[in-house]
Amino acid sequence: MIVLGVESSCDETGLALYDTEQGLLAHALHSQVEMHAEYGGVVPELASRDHIRRVLPLTENVLKTANKTLQDIDAIAYTQGPGLSGALLVGTSFAESLAFSLQVPTINVHHLEGHLLAPLLEANPPAFPFVALLVSGGHSQLMRVDGIGEYELLGDTLDDAAGEAFDKTAKLLGLGYPGGPALSKLAQSGKARFKLPRPLLNSGDLNFSFSGLKTAVLTLVNQHQPLDATTTADIAWEFQEAVTEILTLKCMTALRETGLDNLVVSGGVGANSKLREKLNAATKRKLCKVSYPRLEFCTDNGAMIAFAGAMRLKAMHGNGNRNYGFSVRPRWDLAELQKPAI
Repeated sequence: MIVLGVESSCDETGLALYDTEQGLLAHALHSQVEMHAEYGGVVPELASRDHIRRVLPLTENVLKTANKTLQDIDAIAYTQGPGLSGALLVGTSFAESLAFSLQVPTINVHHLEGHLLAPLLEANPPAFPFVALLVSGGHSQLMRVDGIGEYELLGDTLDDAAGEAFDKTAKLLGLGYPGGPALSKLAQSGKARFKLPRPLLNSGDLNFSFSGLKTAVLTLVNQHQPLDATTTADIAWEFQEAVTEILTLKCMTALRETGLDNLVVSGGVGANSKLREKLNAATKRKLCKVSYPRLEFCTDNGAMIAFAGAMRLKAMHGNGNRNYGFSVRPRWDLAELQKPAI
């Protein structure tokens, strides 16, 4: 079965073709980062309009790359939520309309399920069950994953997500938007000079909190005005150390408490090289395995949606939705998902 995947939950338009026999055939992505940078963050209305401009050309792109036609598509998977309402509506209405015209089934995919399963696109995918760290601009969660639709929340952020804290701290340091990657790059030239708190590091649970860390950075910035290049780099270094130390410790605690030895890391912050370095070392010491999606699949993309949809469709023996009505779910708890109904 060949599944077309459509991702439009926020500021990236992603399309992909996934074959349940041959694997990923093609994928294409357009990022709106440059457009939103002028405003210092995502503007929902602009995001929605840009998805409208990009979705058809990107569909044509993946079909041409895979040497396929619309008639080769067996089903269409799309992100129904969570995300920005207007952005989700673009992808959802496009997917359902195209599916209706082709008379093929649709699969509505939870955006976070796409991220959770993205590492399974790799050549040596992790086996179920595993602990998953989903860490991005909007989410910092630890999940136990026993199979498709079998997710148990182990820990969640009580306030800011890790990626959100990266972006807000980068703004405090004058690094612009999006700040996370810029902060990580700057941290490479920093050194151990300051000491920031590690919120909830020894809380006895698997929850996260990063708002206090961001506030501590603000205090540090105010104390060292005007900031020079060296001070900025040293603050960035310590901030990254604090976040990655917290994430690493919580992951190892989750593995120990669940008795599992497989860890999966996904989401935009999962691309952070310092985090990967620490997790690689920690899991090696404990004789555990850690898996990541390739860097291009850490951020939002159509490949993960096509794959998640294909896995659900396969479990349902090809029996997807055929009513072609649609709605979006801007807020959608991953724990509400269930195993695919046969």
